Amino acid sequence: MSGAVVSQPRTLAKWTARFSAGWTASASRHLQHRLARALVALAALLLIDLLLVPGFFDLTIRDGHLYGSLIDIANRAAPLMLAAIGMTLVIATRGIDISVGAVVALSGSVAAMLIGGAMVAGGASGAASRVPMGWALAAALGAALLCGAWNGLLVAGLKLQPIVATLILMVGGRGLAQLLSDGQIITVYYRPFFFIGSGYLGGLPFSLSIVAVVLAATALLVHKTALGLFIEAIGLNPVAARLAGVRTAALTFFVYLFCSLCAGVAGLMICSNIKSADANNAGLLLELDAILAVTLGGTLLAGGRFSLGGSVIGALIIQTLTYTIYALGVPPEVNMVVKAVVVFLVCLSQSAQLRHLLTTGSVS
Repeated sequence: MSGAVVSQPRTLAKWTARFSAGWTASASRHLQHRLARALVALAALLLIDLLLVPGFFDLTIRDGHLYGSLIDIANRAAPLMLAAIGMTLVIATRGIDISVGAVVALSGSVAAMLIGGAMVAGGASGAASRVPMGWALAAALGAALLCGAWNGLLVAGLKLQPIVATLILMVGGRGLAQLLSDGQIITVYYRPFFFIGSGYLGGLPFSLSIVAVVLAATALLVHKTALGLFIEAIGLNPVAARLAGVRTAALTFFVYLFCSLCAGVAGLMICSNIKSADANNAGLLLELDAILAVTLGGTLLAGGRFSLGGSVIGALIIQTLTYTIYALGVPPEVNMVVKAVVVFLVCLSQSAQLRHLLTTGSVS
């Protein structure tokens, strides 16, 4: 009788130990997922907002449209999401594109110039576009594609260092945008153009629909074809990829072309949202936020494996962080300091030497 009584606690302890070990192993596997750190960081920010920002999760419906802090964060993060999607493929090939902000400014300036910067006669409520809006949008995206072709030619064709090649366009592209706009802010009055950045579709901002379409198309392209595998191969070992028959130059040219196209769409979105084109400030430092979003999402700056979904989450983290700082009444200047700290921590987390030191206690 006493033996049976003793065996029950032992059996319970054994099952408890097995459950604990299984749960720990499962949690460890989930935390090792490439999106785990990004999701934990986003959840932590949302928890802070829940506790410190009144009504943060409140959603209201007006005229069939959803409004609220969460919707506002996602809407404002849309241009950064697009830039991060394009930057992801560039970084996956061991590249970098610091001309994204200049392409945003150039795309917006071209669109604003062609659509219109003056009201119709008599100051009527509606304004006429100088050229059909479709042609204006095509010209703006065409300018972005030319920028991408320039970067791709320098990097893939002339074998220049990516940061040097894109630095040329970072300076020259914004200068060209300022020349086109004569250094002035071009105001747009054509109402149909405003739908791109501030319109609604299905109750949600139309900008999010654009991001969803671009993300889905890119994900299908890189995951359902061999393109994603080839891009990872270039990032891991470009020489071996070339010897294996991968057209490294053509793919490198493509990723820079695609990155500039994403930046061009982001430029249209920003220009439409603020109803003007500001060549001096539009897209300023957007390339740095895009790089940070990509690294926060789990893509290594050394190239190789990448995560499009992680880059989108990284963009949401940055925008949520910015919103939180403003909502708590912290001076805006602190935002740059916080981003610098985040960049520092991300770089440390990607350091193989630091990971070896923490696990073994010695420097290899």
